[in-house]
Amino acid sequence: MKTYLSKSVTLLAVAAGCALQLSSCVSTEREVSSSKVDPRSTYTPPPAGSRVRMTNKTVLNTVSTTHAFSDPSAPDNFILELRGPRVLTAQAHLIVTNSKGDTLRHEVLPARALLTEKALSDPQAASVRDQEIAILQGMNSFFADGHFIQPAVAAGAEQPAEMDTKTWAALREDPATVGFDFVGAGGAEHRIAFARKLGKAVIISQ
Repeated sequence: MKTYLSKSVTLLAVAAGCALQLSSCVSTEREVSSSKVDPRSTYTPPPAGSRVRMTNKTVLNTVSTTHAFSDPSAPDNFILELRGPRVLTAQAHLIVTNSKGDTLRHEVLPARALLTEKALSDPQAASVRDQEIAILQGMNSFFADGHFIQPAVAAGAEQPAEMDTKTWAALREDPATVGFDFVGAGGAEHRIAFARKLGKAVIISQ
C-alpha cells in the first residue's frame, strides 16, 4: 500500500513539473509575440571574429510605419529592410502590404540611395563608418510624414510619358489617393500611389 501511494505521489509531482514547464513555454511565446522592440533601432554589426555569416539575405536593419494608402479605413504597412553582408553594399527593400498581409508593392534600391546630398557631394571626405551611419539615419527618416502626399496627383500635373491613359485617369479621378515619395537609384525621385479603381499600386513619377 505504501509503495502504491509513493508511486502515485511521484507521478503527480512529475505531471505538475511538466505542466509548469509547458506553462513557462507558452508564457515565453506570448511575450515574444508581443515584443515592443523598436524596429527603427540602429543595426549593430557583429563583433570582429564573430562566426555569424552575413549574406545577401541578411536583414541588417528594419524601419516601418503605417499609413493610409490603399484603404482609408485600414492603414497599410510600409516596411524598409536593409539586406546584405555590409551596410554600404546592401540593398534596401521597400515593401508595402495591406492590413490583410497582401503585398501591394516591392521596390529594391541600393543602400547608397539613402545617403544625404551632403554625403553624396563628397563621398571621399566621409569614412566608411560615417557613410554607414548616414545610411541608417536615412532609413530613420525614410517614412517621414512629409513624404506622404495627398492627393497623389496635383490638379495641374501632366501625364507622365511612361504611364498609360487608363491608369492616369484612375489616379486623377480619385482625390483621396495617397502618394509616397522616395529617392531611388541615381538620385531619381519616385512616387508610389494606389489606384483604387484598378486595385494596384503604381509608380507615377520618376
